[in-house]
Amino acid sequence: MSNHLSLLGTYEQHYDSMVRMYSNCSVVLENLEITYTQEHHDLSFLQSIQEVSGYVLIAMNDVATIPLVNLRLIRGQNLYEGRFALLVMSNYHKNASSATLNYTSGLKQLQLSSLTEILKGGVKVTHNPLLCNIETIDWWDIVDKAGNYSVVFTKDDFPKKCQTCDPSCRNSSCWAAGQDHCQRFTKLLCAEQCSWRCRGPKPVDCCNEHCAAGCTGPRATDCLACRAFNDDGICKDACPPLKRYDSKLHQVVENPNAKFTFGATCVKACPHNYVVTEGSCVRSCSNRMYEVKENGIQRCKDCDGPCPKACDGVGVGALINTIAINATNIDLFKDCTKINGDVVIVESSFTGVTLRLHGYLMIQFWPKNLTSLSVFENLEIIRGRTTFSKHSLAVVKLKHLRWLGLRSLKEVSAGVVAVRNNPELCYVWKDQWSHLFRSTDQTINLLDNKRNNQTCDTECTDLGCWGPGPTMCLSCRQFNRKGCCVVSCNLLQGEPREVEVNGSCIQCHPECLLQTGSLTCSGPGPDKCSQCAHVKDGPHCVPHCPHGVQGEGGKLVWKYADRMGQCQSCHQNCTEGCSGPGWSGCNGSVAHSTLAASVIGGLLLLVIVSLIIFVLLRRMQIKRKRTVRRLLQERELVEPLTPSGQAPNQALLRILKETEFKKVRVLGSGAFGTVYKGLWIPEGENVKIPVAIKVLREATSPKANQEVLDEAYVMASVDHPHVCRLLGICLTSSVQLVTQLMPYGCLLDYVRHHRDSIGAQWLLNWCVQIAKGMNYLEERHLVHRDLAARNVLLKSPNHVKITDFGLAKLLTADEKEYHADGGKVPIKWMALESILQWTYTHQSDVWSYGVTVWEIMTFGSKPYDGIPASEIATVLGRGERLPQPPICTIDVYMIMVKCWMIDPSSRPRFKELMVEFSKMASDPSRYLVIQGDLPSPSDSRFYSRLLSTDDTEDVIDPDEYLLPYRGMGNHKDRPMNGHPAGENSLALRYITDPTDSALEKDFIDHEYMNQSVSETSQSSRLSKVLNPNYEDLSLGWGAAPLPHPLEDLNTSQVPYGPEYLNASCKLRPLVTSHSLDNPDYQADFLPQTITDATLAENHLFLPAAENLEYLGVGGALHAPVR
Repeated sequence: MSNHLSLLGTYEQHYDSMVRMYSNCSVVLENLEITYTQEHHDLSFLQSIQEVSGYVLIAMNDVATIPLVNLRLIRGQNLYEGRFALLVMSNYHKNASSATLNYTSGLKQLQLSSLTEILKGGVKVTHNPLLCNIETIDWWDIVDKAGNYSVVFTKDDFPKKCQTCDPSCRNSSCWAAGQDHCQRFTKLLCAEQCSWRCRGPKPVDCCNEHCAAGCTGPRATDCLACRAFNDDGICKDACPPLKRYDSKLHQVVENPNAKFTFGATCVKACPHNYVVTEGSCVRSCSNRMYEVKENGIQRCKDCDGPCPKACDGVGVGALINTIAINATNIDLFKDCTKINGDVVIVESSFTGVTLRLHGYLMIQFWPKNLTSLSVFENLEIIRGRTTFSKHSLAVVKLKHLRWLGLRSLKEVSAGVVAVRNNPELCYVWKDQWSHLFRSTDQTINLLDNKRNNQTCDTECTDLGCWGPGPTMCLSCRQFNRKGCCVVSCNLLQGEPREVEVNGSCIQCHPECLLQTGSLTCSGPGPDKCSQCAHVKDGPHCVPHCPHGVQGEGGKLVWKYADRMGQCQSCHQNCTEGCSGPGWSGCNGSVAHSTLAASVIGGLLLLVIVSLIIFVLLRRMQIKRKRTVRRLLQERELVEPLTPSGQAPNQALLRILKETEFKKVRVLGSGAFGTVYKGLWIPEGENVKIPVAIKVLREATSPKANQEVLDEAYVMASVDHPHVCRLLGICLTSSVQLVTQLMPYGCLLDYVRHHRDSIGAQWLLNWCVQIAKGMNYLEERHLVHRDLAARNVLLKSPNHVKITDFGLAKLLTADEKEYHADGGKVPIKWMALESILQWTYTHQSDVWSYGVTVWEIMTFGSKPYDGIPASEIATVLGRGERLPQPPICTIDVYMIMVKCWMIDPSSRPRFKELMVEFSKMASDPSRYLVIQGDLPSPSDSRFYSRLLSTDDTEDVIDPDEYLLPYRGMGNHKDRPMNGHPAGENSLALRYITDPTDSALEKDFIDHEYMNQSVSETSQSSRLSKVLNPNYEDLSLGWGAAPLPHPLEDLNTSQVPYGPEYLNASCKLRPLVTSHSLDNPDYQADFLPQTITDATLAENHLFLPAAENLEYLGVGGALHAPVR
């Protein structure tokens, strides 16, 4: 119905028309137009309408209420003015006689209480002065905002008395007063997971994607209306198709469950007044199609050639008063395939294609230029339902007719045939007509037709022919190829290839591959091919495999062609086709979730998420407890903010008296002083602590003194199990630093001399501990700048500590990097940016860490051995790196390579390195391959000799002595560090930073991976012995007795190999030295009286930088001495 604002007769007649049209109607297939209703009209018949396919027009009404209470959905397939799916306008009656022009009646309540969605189109509400509550409606919950549709609302200023919405209405939106008329929200309150409509705010309230206007549940059967099609209560994208793929027959067959689309509904049969076309119910067939009745159903079919056309013959219909076909009516017969009546040709031409003739055919005149009746060559049947003097076919007195040419004529159902007085006509015999008659009463009248000894083609049989040539034969002597008699078929050669079936040459199917020397096919169908031209689906040759064809149960069939050209079924979870077998051959995304899998997956995900949340909450609780415990132990609970944003450094610097310690023997000498092994005996306490004493030379420059004090500041600021700590400083004329004594010496010498007895477990444990120590320094904003195996000391075989903070720099809170101004630098351990730009960061320490790990894994090999230090930057710049150690798997080596990335941000952090090496240390044999893997060396006899050599009575470990007192106050009788603390006790001087916390416990409970209780207890005992690596290691473990401490003092003048060489910010050519064979080293700081023989005689091993790892520019180049 598209009357728009037209009034159909009177108001009552217009109302009656609406009642007839919409009564008992639930779905309006076109438009719903409610117009020109009066106050007294009853519109209750509108309450049954639930869905409108077109637009809804409500206009020019005087009635007070429009009760469309059940209308849920407006599809908007037709739009008013091309824009609006709902138009409410001009619903009022104005009193023209009143001076105030009052509105006497009009629309007051638009009860669209169930309307929840408009699929297409906008809304316009205007000129409704009495309409209430319409301004409270939230139209964007109803209209599709994504479609750029407009909502036009004009508010009238006319005062009106309206009842407010019920308090239970959401957002105070309603169509009328009362709880039943609240606006129903199905879109704006939905959860983010909902793609369309919903029935509540939770994700479980989402409607199915096929639903429109809302739903009562999540399934497609719970929809209030369907977005596309409704198939027996199930919303779908499309109705079941007419054909489906049969996997057994490998063919597309009729679908027994097929349905037709009728509006938005799937029906088993179309209404009787509709026509079926391509699975849809339509009112009429489209162009190039014609209507035909099949099995009681009117269908549209494509025309095979000209579309069927029924024409009236002479004496019928429009030609009832016509005697014969002439120039005035000849056009009525054009393209006729069926003639109802007679055909009488006198002197007019006739063109067309005629297959059947229900009446008779009489020809008494024929054009001179036409020598045959070839215009009727497609005529198959002459019914003879009407005759002319009992004649159904009469060809009389055609002077120029030479042959009939009725080669398709198969039947003359009734009547007599007369062919006479045609002087030029040949090829006419009585025998050729007898098999065309249906009854014995029919006869043939042949008279005065000239036979001029014309014979049929040699390929015709004795039955005769309709004219010259092989196409006019009544039957063929050999083979028939589409109406033409031939000698042979194209069986083995010639195109197209054919097969002989019942005397006819039948062309092979186009999908058959052309064969030479053999038959291409054995029959006309695609299943009769000898070989397929493209692919084969079951027994049938097809141009391509089924691709998305609907099969049994409505499932789509996807297949692919294998190497043999045979169509194979895709994996059952392939939804967009495939190119090969299995799941991996699927195209696009693979939809593999089912309802059961979704439920199981959801439950599993819920369990995992719950477990993760529990673990995180537990860790937060533990961390909170540790923080509270630490804060309770601190002197001040609150740290005041400083202008720099940094917390105050509360580390303690102990000032020791020279009388509190004694030097036992020389451990080594350097450019700035000498390192002694000694004992620290705190004043007033009966304990002895083994220490290392670093004494600065008296003649050292002020700059060297400052550097030693800087080193003391850094070492005093750290407190970590894997960082060497400062015990105190003695401010004599030569500044002395007192540090922990590491009994086993440096890690570089240790791995060199015990490479045959070090196991993979200890190598990986050392890497973990060094990473822990460096991570601690990074957290304290300390850049070491000189990390190497020589600067890692062993407290015990399974406990290492980082030392030598001579180059370390403490960054402030806002500093991310440090720029050096030259000085002593270890070139072969430095990152490329540090060599070229003198920039040092925590990530440059990561580079040095990678080189240190390489040293450990190669048992002390020299990095870049044989490459001068001046060429290191060039070597690194062109991409060269240290090679993979023989014992390392690629996993370990890849960590080293990551440490040597050019971009500092691409290198791992020390915390990440802790995690990686801790994982490897839990399974060492997987990552390090060492023949005859053994634990680290231990010789109880050697430790016994050490304990008997020096004055070690009452010796305790510095860590045990300096164990901080954790109380909140100093009590008089409270023990300090394991000893009673009296009033005059000096132990109070040695209390460490009270803010110390066990950082390692937050990462790994045990300090070493795969460590037994026995090993731990043993290592704690062994950690109290003196350093064996500073003794004569050439004697081996368990060799001759060690020299007496007093004898060691004679070697105090033996220099310690230089660890550093000077470098400036700008590289200059190297200066060669003439004092040594190796031009890269110079030892002008050594006493001239010391010789190699002296060193050999005292059996003293000097741990020195024997590699050319330090580059000196700007002065003489110093080198280490062995």
